[in-house]
Amino acid sequence: MTDLPPSSRPSFQSNDSEGKPAALIAWGLYLLSLPSANTLVLVGLVVAYATRGSATGVARQHLDAQIALFWQTVWWTVALWILIAVSLVFSFVLIGIPFLILFVILWFLVTVWFTVKSVLGLLNLLQDRPA
Repeated sequence: MTDLPPSSRPSFQSNDSEGKPAALIAWGLYLLSLPSANTLVLVGLVVAYATRGSATGVARQHLDAQIALFWQTVWWTVALWILIAVSLVFSFVLIGIPFLILFVILWFLVTVWFTVKSVLGLLNLLQDRPA
């Protein structure tokens, strides 16, 4: 029986850290959502989508969690933007002003929630726990 050189032998090891740097980068970009007015979140989403195919194990779970978190937050943000726009239209009647203030505060809270959830996800990733 011929022995294969070490470089051509099949590897049955699971490298659980495959994709971990990309997951860390994406979480880091998510953390910068508040100071960047949510623009770096889009870059983080692109990184998550681009690297999740090669990620394995816990890193893959975290990239999937990042993508899910982004889309969950997007729909809440879009709904609040619509409500803010409607409140702006009705603000000339003075009834819309309290609603406008309420919806802007809710929009800010959604952004803060996104950032806090990103911090917790990053801490879990650093400890190699599933999201």
